[in-house]
Amino acid sequence: MITGKLNWDVLAKLLKNNQGALRPEVERGGSVGEDCAVVNLSGTKLVLSTDPVTAAANHTGRIAYHINLNDIATTGAKPLGILVTVLAPPQGEISDIETVMAEISEEAKVHGVMILGGHTEVTDAVNRMVVSITALGVMDPGEKVLWTAGAEEGNGLLVTKALALEGTAILAQDFPERCREVLTEKELDEAKAFARELSVLPEGRLMRSFATAMHDITEGGILGALWEMKTASGLGFEIEAAKLPLRPVTRKLCAHFQLDPLRLISSGSMLMAVKDPEKALAELTAAGIEAHLIGRMVKEGGVLLEEGRRILVDPPARDEIYKLYDVEEGSASILPEKKEKPCE
Repeated sequence: MITGKLNWDVLAKLLKNNQGALRPEVERGGSVGEDCAVVNLSGTKLVLSTDPVTAAANHTGRIAYHINLNDIATTGAKPLGILVTVLAPPQGEISDIETVMAEISEEAKVHGVMILGGHTEVTDAVNRMVVSITALGVMDPGEKVLWTAGAEEGNGLLVTKALALEGTAILAQDFPERCREVLTEKELDEAKAFARELSVLPEGRLMRSFATAMHDITEGGILGALWEMKTASGLGFEIEAAKLPLRPVTRKLCAHFQLDPLRLISSGSMLMAVKDPEKALAELTAAGIEAHLIGRMVKEGGVLLEEGRRILVDPPARDEIYKLYDVEEGSASILPEKKEKPCE
């Protein structure tokens, strides 16, 4: 098997065939494109999500915290607590685990989130630290849960902040010397600081009454997130390349490492389908949150408009970031695969 997420077809089959016992309290469980499950407990809704961090060697705790709380944010729920599992390799140090937990605790205090428990273990089953978090959020009985499947034809598609923030931060933190080949020290520090912008909790709570669907942009980048929204909703998307927000240092690093920024892990940016893009943009701007209208939901297909061309977009096989770790381990080339093909 290759590194990265399982492809959509395999994942859908696994989920369909392995649900365990069905429970009446569960409003909806996980599925392709949906990162959260919702359990109704006498009116109060408990929202749950879980994810590990496997593609970062630095600031693993901070990244693990945000990718899980961001899943909670996509539903419009308020974060409550987290369970943390840390698997550390034998060659590591206790200080490594202390650093991870301190990062998680620091971020949790900011958002009023409690660390409820978890598991910590040193094991030769991993060769670098793996951190997995399960996040819990709550919603009041009258609040509506937003699902990725809720996107509607004609909805405008917004993204917040900039794309590939997480991927850029990982490149700067894990490969600083190679980054210095194209970045100044100031630019390198800027790229590392993107790790401080990974939360989408503010826009998640703000947009819960404006959006029909929200999805945090993680593995597979913006194109992966769009495909997950497309799959969940049964619709299609059409986006404009010129409107996709990428910061200059991200463009520099992706060109240098030969990575596609549109398929690069992008925690820190929320994808939102909204009925009234102008009103949603005004609300986000008033709250000091950068946002961009990049396209719309359509009846079917996935199209990227670029310099007068209509390019059909295929689902990404895996995130671009893994190509670098394959190279470091001597098992693959970093030359990116070209997945798009022109429309017929």
